[in-house]
Amino acid sequence: MIHSQFGNSYFLLSDPDLSGSPPRRVPPPTDVTRTANHVTFSSRLDPVIVEDIAASGEEFSPKHGEATCKNEKFPPLGLPCLNAGLSDDDLCASAYEILLASLVFSGVEIHTVEDRRKERNSKLLSGLKNRRGKSHQQFQSQGRHSEIIDIIRIQMQISEAMDACIRLRLTQFAARTMCRPIDIPQVSLGLLSGMLKSDFQNEKSYVQWKSRQASVLEEILCFSADLEASERLTIKNSLENIRNSKEWDITMSPSERTEFLSAITQVALKLSSLPGKFSIQSETYYWTADYKLNIRIYEKLLFGVFDVLDEGQLIMESNELLMLIKLTWRTLGITQKMHNVIYGWVLFQQYVGTDEAVLLDYALLELQKVISAENNDGEEHYMDSLTCSRQCNGSERKFSLVQSIFFSISSWCDSKLQDYHLHFSQKPDDFTRMINLVSAVGVLTPGDLGDIKLINLNAMNESATRKLKTYVERSIKSAYSRVASTIDLESKVVRTHPLALLANELRLIARIEFNVFFPALRHWCPESGMIAAKLLHQFYGEKLKPFLGGVSSLSEEVRSVLPAACLLDHDLTQLYISACQVNRRHDHLNHELDHYPIGEVAKPLILEWVIAQNSRLLEWTGRVFDLEGWEPLSSQQKLAASAVEVFRIIEETVDQFFGLNLLMDVTHLQALLSVIFHSLDAYLLKMLNQLVDKNHLYPLAPPLTRYEETVIPIMKKKVLQHKLLEDDVSKKLNELTISKLCIRLNTLKYIQKQIGILEDGIRKSWALIRLPVGQGWAKEGHLETSESSLLTCGEAVDELFVITFHSIRDTATDAISKICDLTGARVVFWDLRDTFLFCLYRGSVEGARLDSVLPHVDTVLNHICGLIDETLRDLVVFSICRASLEGYVWVLLNGGPSRSYSDSDIIIMGDDLNLLKDFFIADGEGLPRSVVGQEAKLAEQILSLYSLQTGTVIQMLMTASEQISTGLDSRNHDKMGLEDAQTLIRIMCHKKDRQASKFLKRHYQLPTSSDYDDTPSEDSDSILKSPVISDLLKRSSSFHWTKGQSSLKSFKKKLQEATSDIRNMAW
Repeated sequence: MIHSQFGNSYFLLSDPDLSGSPPRRVPPPTDVTRTANHVTFSSRLDPVIVEDIAASGEEFSPKHGEATCKNEKFPPLGLPCLNAGLSDDDLCASAYEILLASLVFSGVEIHTVEDRRKERNSKLLSGLKNRRGKSHQQFQSQGRHSEIIDIIRIQMQISEAMDACIRLRLTQFAARTMCRPIDIPQVSLGLLSGMLKSDFQNEKSYVQWKSRQASVLEEILCFSADLEASERLTIKNSLENIRNSKEWDITMSPSERTEFLSAITQVALKLSSLPGKFSIQSETYYWTADYKLNIRIYEKLLFGVFDVLDEGQLIMESNELLMLIKLTWRTLGITQKMHNVIYGWVLFQQYVGTDEAVLLDYALLELQKVISAENNDGEEHYMDSLTCSRQCNGSERKFSLVQSIFFSISSWCDSKLQDYHLHFSQKPDDFTRMINLVSAVGVLTPGDLGDIKLINLNAMNESATRKLKTYVERSIKSAYSRVASTIDLESKVVRTHPLALLANELRLIARIEFNVFFPALRHWCPESGMIAAKLLHQFYGEKLKPFLGGVSSLSEEVRSVLPAACLLDHDLTQLYISACQVNRRHDHLNHELDHYPIGEVAKPLILEWVIAQNSRLLEWTGRVFDLEGWEPLSSQQKLAASAVEVFRIIEETVDQFFGLNLLMDVTHLQALLSVIFHSLDAYLLKMLNQLVDKNHLYPLAPPLTRYEETVIPIMKKKVLQHKLLEDDVSKKLNELTISKLCIRLNTLKYIQKQIGILEDGIRKSWALIRLPVGQGWAKEGHLETSESSLLTCGEAVDELFVITFHSIRDTATDAISKICDLTGARVVFWDLRDTFLFCLYRGSVEGARLDSVLPHVDTVLNHICGLIDETLRDLVVFSICRASLEGYVWVLLNGGPSRSYSDSDIIIMGDDLNLLKDFFIADGEGLPRSVVGQEAKLAEQILSLYSLQTGTVIQMLMTASEQISTGLDSRNHDKMGLEDAQTLIRIMCHKKDRQASKFLKRHYQLPTSSDYDDTPSEDSDSILKSPVISDLLKRSSSFHWTKGQSSLKSFKKKLQEATSDIRNMAW
């Protein structure tokens, strides 16, 4: 026994440790008298309990979310009140007794405790003998009935002792009475005559039980309109004696008690013999006379299908329980249609109390059975006679049972649908169920006479549609009011502008309306989505208009409010469009929302912001570039940190740009791409400006001399002089080491990769940008024009991307090419000039061959390959290969006084050239053989000229000179050709041949090589003394001529004079 704070005690029917969690049912109020054996089901709706629940704080009620069903009083059914003061506990106990009596008088055996002991023994014997005959099957059926009855007892919380006593007395009563069918007065009289005070555990239980039986008889008999005054007085006196424990149990003898009960029995039999009013089979007088009690008792029986430990769930045996309850129909005047409507009502009440959605589905199923049931005149008239009273607009109205239940359900649904955003935002499926339920029972609408009536929910019914519109309007207004009432306080907490928060909250409301409520409402009210969208748009527009009037820049507040307002406008437009598409038959409603003028306000502000970013980016780019030391970012990332920083700030700007979430057009994109272009272009130009022209690296060509063996040494020789670099060039060159050039190349490759990534990201982000208002959706008449505009816009966008990023790519590619050329030139003509240019073949070919130079080149290549990006390696190696072959040609043509080549030397030099080519081919692992061969072609051709006889070379020189003199030489003079005069004179100068020396002395007055001391000097310029060739040799590379100089004209003139002399004399 458990003692509660109310002083009540409860019997434990099972081990509490094994029974799981306790019931979540609310405890009974203190003003209700309860027995130890009974539980009331209707008390869960008591207002006192509702207040207790609300005070506990267990319900969840968010700002525009869910509200529990328990904080509102459930509308009453409107049955006439009971006059005898029967409580819910009394009704529940009487319901169980009537159920057992109905089972007994229907021939279903209800075993007593002694019978169940015998039953267990019989099951044991049956199992041992393994009987499978008809008697065994019947025994199993009876056993199952007994199990279901026990379940009902537990569900209705009847103690086992009381249950055994009632079963025994009802079985005895059925054995001695011949009346069929049984009715409620007979059950009560039978129990009063059979049960003794000794059958109860205490006197209090006995007094309560006896008083309840008297109240039941009083309710049925005393207030019957068909009794005479004397009969009514007899019953009242008899019932007073029954209630008087001293008089009934002590003073009266058994015969006197029997006499009083007999008097009541006579009156009851008289009433039960009266005919029914509607000629329904098995109808009795009590069907209509006491329907208010019958229906209440039947409700208590139906509440037994819910699990006492989890009242939102039906017990597994609910169907079998309902089959047994069906046996009470004849006693309580229940028909199939009545059962369906009462059971649906019970399920609906349980849903309200537990919020278990599946119960709503079950309730709807039962109510739909009522609607679809075939009409039976007698049964319809009978059910219409079961009236209920309701207060409507201050006046009382009478309804039939079905109408009253439908009215109560619709009233409760109406109270929820008035603010469906509050009650169903967190339970979207329940909203659909609720709409289906309202469509079944009808919707409450005002009548013509000021009353309230139920009408079927139909899209063609204007009254029903108007009601649903009212639900939408009121729910949207309530949701907006809830949000608006707290937005200022929330704004202070999160430090965000109230309009931004309000827009976000209204977007949530719009999304819920669009995804949850509109799909359910559009079948009955297609305009619901349009109404919701217009209302939300209107409410927010009233708040936004003053704010837009004061916007002058993209401040933090503006950047938070405008995107939020823009997104809200977009979402509401989508909701409105969808509603319009569903509602095509209402053409007059198909017009656009009056959009917020966000685009007009935002467009100039966005452009101003982008322009401001341009100066910021250029300043930041210049700053990080000036700080760049061209050291590797890390051992894994061998690139400049400045490039990473530039792209970081660019990506940050792009993110901020698209993070504005505002309506944009091509002008804004053009401005953004322009900012990106100027930033990257500035970076690349700064990098290019740090470079030096590779021509500065080429040494000045030494003076042309003719070969002659020196017999008498000259004490004073002319010294070869070399050019000095300007200070700024020298300073730049000192910073352009091979390592730093490689870092620059890696950085340029990184820029190329990041440009592609940046372009893809911007394209994707731009694709998500919404078109300006008016282009979001076009009417059918302008569809073709809209598609054409979109196509033109897309072409313009593509052109912008092409212009911007292809230009940057071209600049980066050009920079890579220049740095690669500079790298090769620096390796050969600067870093290795002493080893390569000034040592190769110096003095003699045999003593200074190429194999002594290649290890130095190999060392440089290994160093570069360890620094350079894999994708650039071949390009850099190729530049070194080209520069090496250029250097080799320089040695062949500009070797100076210390180099002269005999015919035997040319063979050795050919081998060296092949060695150089093989070095870069690297057995197929280096550069392609065809590429190297193409670069070495000029060197091979020059060697082939050295192999010619001196006379042949002289003849070729004369021919080339004649072409110059006659103006027939159409070749490009910016670059030496293989058979032009420049090349041929140099070959003659380096030939170790007396004939060539004699020719050069006679016709060009060239000095001998022995006149010069060919020792490198770093501090003087080269001064060429030959009057004929001085202008020819003033050039900026080993075999290139400089444009725009007068040396070319001078050289032509001297050649013409020499050619004239050659014609007139022998050489």
